[in-house]
Amino acid sequence: MPCILCNNENSPLFYEDDRRYFKCNNCDLIFVDPQQLLSREEEKERYGLHHNSPEDPNYRNFLNRLFIPLKEILSQDSKGLDFGSGPGPTLSVMFEEAGNSMTIYDPFFANNPETLKQTYDFITATEVLEHLHKPLKELSLMWNCLVPGGILGIMTLLASEEKPFPGWHYKNDPTHVCFYSKETFEWLSKQWNAKLTIKDKGVILLQKPKYL
Repeated sequence: MPCILCNNENSPLFYEDDRRYFKCNNCDLIFVDPQQLLSREEEKERYGLHHNSPEDPNYRNFLNRLFIPLKEILSQDSKGLDFGSGPGPTLSVMFEEAGNSMTIYDPFFANNPETLKQTYDFITATEVLEHLHKPLKELSLMWNCLVPGGILGIMTLLASEEKPFPGWHYKNDPTHVCFYSKETFEWLSKQWNAKLTIKDKGVILLQKPKYL
């Protein structure tokens, strides 16, 4: 199976339950058989069940894992994009409260392609990457929207040998279709010549070179 991130042809079958998972021998991505993906309508129906909102202190606390380390390194006039903002945009509200200007984009709930023709000082993607059907295309799109020196801030749980894949709860969500490891982001950072910082609990920062 060709890898959906790096196009490497050597991605053998890795695990099988009610879905088939392949693992790339080049970038280490684990991904679901493309023939077993949900339809767009099925995806949107499941996302519509989410009840996250800026009024939920627990959800804000969850997002603080990315918000705090990003805020520490951003200037107050930084302009950001929340990619995959979902039905209840919250992280964008948190940054706006802190003085940043924010734009949101979501293919289901805020589908304005014009926002992806602009550039930003930072882009956030919280609990997004595991949903991407075409991660090479979509990650490249985000990266190209960053100014030189811009930062892509990601939250997604990382696959690791410490948590055996068969018992990993993260794979059981039918909208979760690709799973990244530390090695995957190291591969990606080399492709982009990016500065990679991995925080605890699956918080990843990728900074674009200041001089291209």
